Amino acid sequence: MACLTAALLSACGSLPREVARAPSQALAPSPESALVRTAQASVPSPDVSGFRLMPLGAFSLDTRLQLAQRAQRSLDVQYYVLENDPTGRLLIQRLHAAAARGVRVRLLVDDLYTGNSHELLRSLAAFPNVQVRLFNPFCCWRQRGPIGRFAGSIFDVKRLNHRMHNKLFIADNAMAVAGGRNIADEYFMRSTAQNFVDMDAFMVGGVVADLSKIFDSYWNSEVVYPIEAIDRSGLSAEQLQEVYGRLMALTPIADLPDPDPVDALGYGPLREELDGERIGLVWGKSRAYADPPEKLLSETRAAAVATSLTRDALMTLWMAQSELVVTSPYLIPGKSGMKEIEQLRARGVKITILTNSLAATDEPLVHTGYSRYRFEMLQHGVDLYELSPLRTRNSMRLGMFGSSLGRLHAKTAVMDRKLVFIGSMNLDPRSESQNTELGIFIESPSLAKELLRIVNISKLESAYKVRLSKDGQRIEWLTTDEDKEAVLYNEPESTFLLRLHNLLLAPFVPEQLL
Repeated sequence: MACLTAALLSACGSLPREVARAPSQALAPSPESALVRTAQASVPSPDVSGFRLMPLGAFSLDTRLQLAQRAQRSLDVQYYVLENDPTGRLLIQRLHAAAARGVRVRLLVDDLYTGNSHELLRSLAAFPNVQVRLFNPFCCWRQRGPIGRFAGSIFDVKRLNHRMHNKLFIADNAMAVAGGRNIADEYFMRSTAQNFVDMDAFMVGGVVADLSKIFDSYWNSEVVYPIEAIDRSGLSAEQLQEVYGRLMALTPIADLPDPDPVDALGYGPLREELDGERIGLVWGKSRAYADPPEKLLSETRAAAVATSLTRDALMTLWMAQSELVVTSPYLIPGKSGMKEIEQLRARGVKITILTNSLAATDEPLVHTGYSRYRFEMLQHGVDLYELSPLRTRNSMRLGMFGSSLGRLHAKTAVMDRKLVFIGSMNLDPRSESQNTELGIFIESPSLAKELLRIVNISKLESAYKVRLSKDGQRIEWLTTDEDKEAVLYNEPESTFLLRLHNLLLAPFVPEQLL
């Protein structure tokens, strides 16, 4: 123990106290940009914004790549995860190419999962027109994965437990993509092990200016550090550029195949409409929200919650008058959430929730927090559905999963069939008090109808209906395939060992940390 303590103490350091952060702001939209001209030609009136849902990963990735390829002035990119895998390298390649033709690139990444990508990000930042910054970075043991990083900063765990969960891509301050997807293979149906059912939205109009202001607030925050201030390699810009070339050459990048002709909503790839400089979108009034980046500096949990997007979003959703439909991969309503659900049901509001089953979740411990409230939700009459990995593989309308494990990752809500929420926020304590989140509310019955169509596909083709038994004493999982109905009495598709693991750990897991 003495040797271990000495090793940890010797490894621990601190972030630099004096850091040069050159402030910068989003560049104003320029008519010289084809993206700006297309956006302006497509908007019917200045008081609305245009949206297109992107339930398929192939369409969502293609849209980002098209925007990166067509941008002429600026790219502002913000992600929780930007993995050093084929998808991550493909996007980085497009950002580098944009910078080479004079586009200003600002790339902001949360530092939790940059262990595999730090060297690539640092070398990218050595090129002209590219700036890379890290949110709430680790000071030490940066190449040793999350566990090693926390061990190297053992006395700074409270600060490092706060992460930036936002996902945002803005091109020429005219077009944006936001939603639930990080930048990694599994968010775009490119992984052989696991893939996510997720949701993004492409958008133009006034909401983009709001999102740019949010990005600027993060980019210029005191909790965000230029990557060169954290990296202590001592390499020159020329040497780092050579590192970038070697790293990219290790795994040659192949272009993506073209997306299918249409997605589950009947829309084709955006590239075709971008070529014609006019886009067909669904229009509505919108409001973009985000937690302040300094949320992590809050002294108490109550102070963090007071600034939380989760609190504001839930306050809006709890005002539903007739119907509330929610998708959330991690769902822990807590006692306060259960009170709101009870009050909604007392007013006759129909509540439908789609979340992950134990077999589908990538966070089994979070499922213990959800399962504490599952029986009570059913007692209150909540229509509850849990995603099935097996049924997801057999359904093709939301993507080709092949033999990979299907998981839910979309964070959406529809209130009264007219108000839509799309963002990065889960309905759990971490989103409320530990992570920063971003989301958009859109008033549009047409968009609500489209999102409900996607949710219904998942419910009918890819999920179990969870219900109480006739005597109301136990939980059952109902599945229907080819008009054959089956009722299961244990967590479906999960192993005995996984169920035992969660059963034993559940009493010891603090809900506030899930």
